Amino acid sequence: MPMEFINQNILLISLVVVSGLSLLWPAFFRPSGNSVSPAEATQLINREDAQLLDVREADEFAAGHLPDSVNIPAAKLVERVGELEKFKDKPLIVCCASGMRSNKACGELKKQGFGKLYNLSGGVDAWVGAGYPIKKGGKKK
Repeated sequence: MPMEFINQNILLISLVVVSGLSLLWPAFFRPSGNSVSPAEATQLINREDAQLLDVREADEFAAGHLPDSVNIPAAKLVERVGELEKFKDKPLIVCCASGMRSNKACGELKKQGFGKLYNLSGGVDAWVGAGYPIKKGGKKK
């Protein structure tokens, strides 16, 4: 009898399962840093002298990055974290192309003792989409 009900209502049951997982997703995959929009990031830069950290690969960075950002690829973050020590007590806005790598980087930086971390929601793509300027070439380390 229960199998018959499941077979007759498989679409309904699937919908319930997918809906339940959608509700639980944020509980398990919370951003490691506070997410900020491009507008909020600009306010942090202007008002609190926030530092920008771009965790994309060097070629992605050279193709276009936020002005005055420092590039340390996510894969090298642990070994190069010492370069960020001077920003430990300042707001640090971490970005990548879409916000995924930067979220992971925020988690790693939090473990290293950084307290004022912000993940640029939507990454460089959102920054460009909002009409904010980017700089090309010239690697700033």
